Order: sequence, then structure tokens, then C-alpha cells
Amino acid sequence: MLRRDVEAGSDTVAVPPRKTRQRSAGSVAGHWLRHAEAAAPACIRRPMKGLDRRPRRWGCAANAVLLAFIITVPSLVVFFGARTSAPAVWINAANALRRGRSEPAHDRLLGGLLADGVDERSCHSRYQSAMYRRRAGRQPSPYLVSKLRRHEALQRRCGPGTAAYSHAQEQLRSGKNHAAGTGSPECKYLVSISYRGLGNRILAAASAFLYAVLTDRVLLVDPSNEMGELFCEPFPGTTWVLPPDFPLTSYTNFSIETAESHANMVKNKVISPVDVGAVSSARELPAFAYIHLDHDATGEDKQFYCDEDQSVLRDIRWLVMRTDSYIVPGLFLVMAFQEELGMLFPEPDTVFHHLGRYLFHPSNHVWGLIARYHDAYLAAADQRVGIQVRVFGSAPNSPELLEQITTCAQKEGLLPELLAEGLPAATTPPPAPSRRRSKAVLVTSLKAWYYDKLKGMYWERATVTGEAVGVHQPSHEEYQHFGARSHDTKAWAEIYLLSLTDVLVTSGFSTFG
Repeated sequence: MLRRDVEAGSDTVAVPPRKTRQRSAGSVAGHWLRHAEAAAPACIRRPMKGLDRRPRRWGCAANAVLLAFIITVPSLVVFFGARTSAPAVWINAANALRRGRSEPAHDRLLGGLLADGVDERSCHSRYQSAMYRRRAGRQPSPYLVSKLRRHEALQRRCGPGTAAYSHAQEQLRSGKNHAAGTGSPECKYLVSISYRGLGNRILAAASAFLYAVLTDRVLLVDPSNEMGELFCEPFPGTTWVLPPDFPLTSYTNFSIETAESHANMVKNKVISPVDVGAVSSARELPAFAYIHLDHDATGEDKQFYCDEDQSVLRDIRWLVMRTDSYIVPGLFLVMAFQEELGMLFPEPDTVFHHLGRYLFHPSNHVWGLIARYHDAYLAAADQRVGIQVRVFGSAPNSPELLEQITTCAQKEGLLPELLAEGLPAATTPPPAPSRRRSKAVLVTSLKAWYYDKLKGMYWERATVTGEAVGVHQPSHEEYQHFGARSHDTKAWAEIYLLSLTDVLVTSGFSTFG
């Protein structure tokens, strides 16, 4: 689970029909993924000769304001401690996010989300993961299922190893955009640059995938940081890993200064955003465009979210995208995408829930870590509680944050309260061990201090309810090791273990829980 949903994360909303859109705009904000770090797109449209752009300029600016609100308002309950400087603690409510059948259904295809027929030996987790979930999760729409099958066919038809991909590579080497009658015009590509921490990379890949689906592009992920070793291939019969012979050898160094960035090419008049419905000439377009949506993106970069800019980008065969955030909220504000998004995700809070379960299957090695830990420490508990504590570098251990977490969890009934120190436990005979309710608390954090304190609390003092509480922490690396395979392997295993819990408590600024 990636913080939003106890299955695999859930976050974003489908845009309501046009007649109800204005009324519902405020209510959807609570469903956006709160760890998106992107600022609002500053879609102040450049004036175009011969056209009165004032209505469009207002609409794009209004979208910018709305996106700023959506991205910054968390969809979960936020509990602040007595001190305003203490980090926020967020709780995922199981009843709100785990709608669906409560009994284990073990639907290996997740309601049709996954295609059948993939060799299970190549990816054990793909079909086994359903057995580890206590609820079946939300059902994908039939339209999403059919769209995924069509996209898988596109990935196979145009992906690495095909004649179409070879033609597209040659076009990229030539420095020219594809022209009519050359190669396969249906084959367009989106390269997603992988960097920063694992949580950021997962968010970036999910965002890029949705954009690829909306624009009928083949998604290829940068193999940096062991993306191919941590995850199974999501698309049957092909690879999503960018081959090493990619012509743009320096693409991982692309930045806000790159001349081929969408923003810089617009500023330098290499490309010109066109009115919606207009057709741009392929002869006037560059061989590729770089989309910079990182944390330092400028207002010009964020005009990516404007319809006029999308109208010209759709005709450029190769796009390279860098982001460390979850940009899906911005995609919902592109008018050209709204109808399609509404059909793909008619339930308003299931976008990442479905994208995460479709895309991110732990590799066999990581799945072994997950399954063994789950079976040893979590499987037998009546309730599984996840607690993710985000700490930064040399930040000191925080008794205030610990108190905030425990008070919040106890107030919400996620953890039982403790008898006062020195107060004797109830004199009535305890229930038989086989009937005593138990909770397994999974703590994930770079620091061991929070785990040690929680474990000591529930060992040294009895609970008011008589429940048995076991506290467990798979690892504590003390600080983040960027690019270290063993570190990322443990991080991915712990992220997935959190997704198997029934409820989740997470501190602020986390892309992990």
C-alpha cells in the first residue's frame, strides 16, 4: 500500500459529468494523494494572434488555483499535537478505504485488472498476492479493464525488440520528428526517469503510466536504481525497461536548463502551443521533448497541464519525463482527458488503488522477504496495524512525535489503551490463549527508537482491553541509502507489508507509507 489505501493505495478521483462538475469541485479535493509535492500549474496562456484567449486564460488560471488546493489538502484525517511544530500524523481509515468484500476472495486477477496467462514462475507475487489480502479491494471498471488490454497490446506491438521500436530509434537519432508515411505513426513513447527515493520513483512511474494510457504512448522506465530488479514486468509479453542502447545517452541528466524541455522550446519558439482542435505540422516539430515536472518546475513547465500545450505534445513521438511527485491531480484538470478519466475511474477514489495493483508486483526475491515476514509475524493476528514514521537524516528522536502517534492511534481505537503504571490488571481470569484477541503492529522507520519504545510500552504494561499486542520492525537502516540495492529491496518489502495491514498510521512528509 502506498499510503492511500490499505490494499495498494487509493487516491485520485474521476471528474464528475459536466453538469455536476462545478458543484463537486470542492468535494473532490480530499481524495487526492497528499504526498504529491508538485506545485500548481501556472497555466496563464500566452496570447495568440487573431484569437481572443481571455476565456481560456481564465480557465487555465482557475485550474492552477484548484490544483494548488487539491494537492495541499490531505484526504485522510490529520491530527495535530499540542505543539504546532510537531509533525502531523495521518490515519488511513479501513472502513472508508477498504470497501468491498470482507471475506478473502482470492481473486488472482483482481477483477480483471490483471491479464491471465503470465508464467507464474517469472513473478510469484503477480497472482499470489491476492491470498495475502483480507479484503478483495475495489473492482475496476469494465472500461479500465478493456483499456489495459489494449494498452498491453500497444506495448507489445511497439515496444523494445519490435520493428516499430527500431524505426522510432532511427527517427530519434536523425534528430527529426516522424513524418507521414515513415515508421509506425501509432507508436509514440514516454520515457520516465527514475530517481530519488523508492517512494518517489513509484509515484513517478504510476503518474507516467496514466499519462501514457491517456495519450496512447508506450511507457518505458529508466532502469536506474534497479527498477528492473525490484519489480516484475507489468506488461505481458514485453518489457517496460528502457534498453541500454537508447539514443539519448545523457537523458538522465536532463534538467530545468535542458534546451529541449517543453518550457524552453515554447519560450524559444521552437514549438508553439496550438488551439484545441488545430493540427500541427509534424515537419515543424522536434524529435523529442523533455517534460520537467520536478519539485523545482517553473510556471512555464507546468503549462504542460494546459490543453493547448497537450495539443502540440501529442504529435511529438518521443517524450522524456522527470518528476519526483504524483502528478495525477494535474492530469484531471486537462479538459481533453476528463471524459476518458471519468470512464476509466467512475469511483472517485480508486486511481492509485488500481494503478498500484496493476503496475507494481514485487520481484521474486522481494516477494520472498514479504511472504516470510508476513507469515511469521502478521498472519495470525486478528488485526494488523501499520505505523510508518518518517524521519530525516540526523533528526533527533522525538518523544513528542511518539506521543502524538500513540495518542492518535488509541483515540481512534487502532491501539488499545494501557493500564496506568502500577495499577493491577483485572482479577477476572483471562480468556484462553486461543481466544484472546491480538494485534500485530508493524513499524517501519529508518530509526529503531520508535519501535523500541512502542514494544516496551506494550510489554511492560497491560492493555485495558486485555488484547495481546505484538510490535515488529523488519529493518532500521538509520538513514536513507540512495541507489543501494539492499536498502531499496528492504524498503519495497516494507512498503508492500504496510499494504497488507488493516489500518495505517503515518507521519507527515512520507512517500513511503
